[in-house]
Amino acid sequence: HQVAYHCIVRGDGKYYSIAAASVLAKTYRDDYMSQLHKKVPGYGFINHKGYPTKAHRAAIVKYGITNYHRRSFQLLDKQLEINF
Repeated sequence: HQVAYHCIVRGDGKYYSIAAASVLAKTYRDDYMSQLHKKVPGYGFINHKGYPTKAHRAAIVKYGITNYHRRSFQLLDKQLEINF
């Protein structure tokens, strides 16, 4: 069963409902990342909220990935994956 849809570029600047959903999603994500920081503090989720900062990538190299990391994302740059 297919559902018809269309994408709205910069929709949060055009529609209040999209803007409100965006704020709710960000607030939820930030709270969730704060909870993850308590479970696995070495990754600094409280600071970067899951964005791929240099510090976060360094933590992945140091500690490896967790069950919370999305494996569908490129977690490291190619040069960091090379084993010497």
